[in-house]
Amino acid sequence: MLNAIRKNGAVLAIFACASTGVVALTHYLTKDQIQQQEQAQLLSVLNQVIPHNLHDNDLYQACTLITDPSLGTDKPMPVYMATLNGQPSALAIEAIAPDGYNGAIKLIVGIKQDGTVLGSRILSHQETPGLGDKIDLRVTDWILGFNGKTLTEENQSTWKVRKDGGQFDQFTGATITPRAVVKAVRNTVQYVNDHRTDILSQPLNCGGNNE
Repeated sequence: MLNAIRKNGAVLAIFACASTGVVALTHYLTKDQIQQQEQAQLLSVLNQVIPHNLHDNDLYQACTLITDPSLGTDKPMPVYMATLNGQPSALAIEAIAPDGYNGAIKLIVGIKQDGTVLGSRILSHQETPGLGDKIDLRVTDWILGFNGKTLTEENQSTWKVRKDGGQFDQFTGATITPRAVVKAVRNTVQYVNDHRTDILSQPLNCGGNNE
């Protein structure tokens, strides 16, 4: 019986090693394809928050990393710098809404050189389906409510959900999620308004430029 146990153990060990090898080989063979798909998805989002008519450069390559707690995290976040005819035209900056109902919400905001919000998209979230997930454009068009907005000293108090006296709709039964996103977009726009010159002077160090 001891020999049978040893034999079965050896067979299991062989299968485990073989499975590990297959997983490692699959990862190696598909790594470049996965990276290309991720880049294509990011480019699609970038072109949604910064329209084609506002840039003639490669947004993915024109990337720098910014670290500031006002972006909702202490980790470096990428900023993509759009130029048109060699002149800065817009920025797309990633940020975190740390206070979502089910955790952190990752988003990106496109901001024109004059401070106008061109668009915003949710990159990842864990919000409740049917409630908080309405921030996702695949579910509702709520996120489009930021388009064309500006942030000034005079209108800062309106950058809240309506329940808090602001201009942005909340969701029935789910106020925490839109409140978190509105706050994150507002903080991101404020950061860009305050630091645009500094951002544009940063070296390109992401989007493949640091490889």
